[in-house]
Amino acid sequence: MKKTKTWKLGEYAKGGVISVEVSKTFRYGNVITIIGKEWDYSKGTNKNSNQNNAKEFIRTTINSSYDSNTDDKMFYFLTELTTAHYTNLIIDWIKSNLK
Repeated sequence: MKKTKTWKLGEYAKGGVISVEVSKTFRYGNVITIIGKEWDYSKGTNKNSNQNNAKEFIRTTINSSYDSNTDDKMFYFLTELTTAHYTNLIIDWIKSNLK
């Protein structure tokens, strides 16, 4: 099972777009991938534009089944990309999809 969500934050995030993928697999457990993307202006400038294929500039993958400090890793990575407010919203979404 894989869930994906994209936040189009504009000036509140480096690059403007953050995507998160949460996967639950039998073999690898819970895998969280956080991706920072550059806003794709060819698709539009408003929040309704499709930014799913925007150019990726940074990514991290965390396996919460094997990593004891998952929350810290997510928090520190996300605060480099966006504000504390959006960091907490994204982490809450991730945690709700790991249950």
